Amino acid sequence: MEDRFISKSIGTHHHFDITGTHNRFRFPPAALPAPAPRVIVGSLRWRMVASQIPRLIVTGTLQVAMCVSAALLGVAPCVAGPSSAFADYPVRPIRIVVASSPGTADDFFARSLGDELQAFYGQRVVIENRSGAGGLIGNALVSRANADGYTLGMVGVTRIITELLREEPPYRALADIVGVAHVASITNVLVVTRAIPVRTPRRFVSYARVRVGELNYASLGTGSASHLAGEVFTRALGIDAVHVPFTRLTDAFVEMGLGGVHYAVLTLPAVMGPVSEGRLRALAVMTRQRSPALPGVPAIAEVGLPEAQIDRWSGIVAPRGTPRRIVEQLHGDIVRGLRKAALRRRFVSQGAESMPESTPDGFMRLMQEEYLRYEAIIREGGIRAE
Repeated sequence: MEDRFISKSIGTHHHFDITGTHNRFRFPPAALPAPAPRVIVGSLRWRMVASQIPRLIVTGTLQVAMCVSAALLGVAPCVAGPSSAFADYPVRPIRIVVASSPGTADDFFARSLGDELQAFYGQRVVIENRSGAGGLIGNALVSRANADGYTLGMVGVTRIITELLREEPPYRALADIVGVAHVASITNVLVVTRAIPVRTPRRFVSYARVRVGELNYASLGTGSASHLAGEVFTRALGIDAVHVPFTRLTDAFVEMGLGGVHYAVLTLPAVMGPVSEGRLRALAVMTRQRSPALPGVPAIAEVGLPEAQIDRWSGIVAPRGTPRRIVEQLHGDIVRGLRKAALRRRFVSQGAESMPESTPDGFMRLMQEEYLRYEAIIREGGIRAE
């Protein structure tokens, strides 16, 4: 089809369209140039002088970014290449929503990455803590945000758990989002009260299995990540144990110190203080390999309980529908930050391991696998939110 000029009256002004097979440009008559040699840009053909080309409003299936230099006047055609509407992303501040309070692991990861992205892009990266209702508020906000790359979420396993614990959650844990980057994994640690006369994980397994129904374990609330981690370990042991939820971690440590609570599976940063002070005993890290932060503590896989492996992952997600090009750009820039030695050291200091080898699709698969795992635990255990 030949491209053609079409004159239209709009109010008291005339507007002209250049309409081609795949493109439609509109501008007022004052912008039209005097006759000039035919210039070809993509599939468009028109008569105009390069320096007189106005800024065009582009609509249709092909979006074109046009760059014109006065040096090309009468010498060469204007060069314009097809590009995404998000070619200059980001052009305004980016928001990373954290569904927990300041000072938490996800908040730490979000702020660390926010600094890196801000330096890369020259745009502000705002960390917005939207805690409450077990993560419902912040997670729902991410699910409902515009899919334009300007609202992201730093999420962890609680996004999955919180949805599974409610009959009518205000968001869908995985259907509402796309994975961007698996940022970090935090090691979980099996800690026991010093009142139990065991010093190795194998001895504890033997001790627990002859005391079915006599032991209990602590968590930070019913349905919390520490509750599910404790449940995973208890099931791997094949025993029945009483769950004892606490509102504050310090209260749990006091009770464990007194011997009223026997064990817990908590994150490494949470237990480093009481373990180093000798108030609790670390028996195993719940991973395949030992942690550099606790090199003398065996991995749970060494004990012959690989099914008890469980860590706390965190990553960046975006609302479903976010353009793939933006997802890939964000992933690449996040990975660039995660590869920095200084950032890796910061993560290690918090008992975390950065995950620069992840991919958006790989992170999505991880979340899907975790969803199925926790769905089974919650269903079989009859766990419900308090």
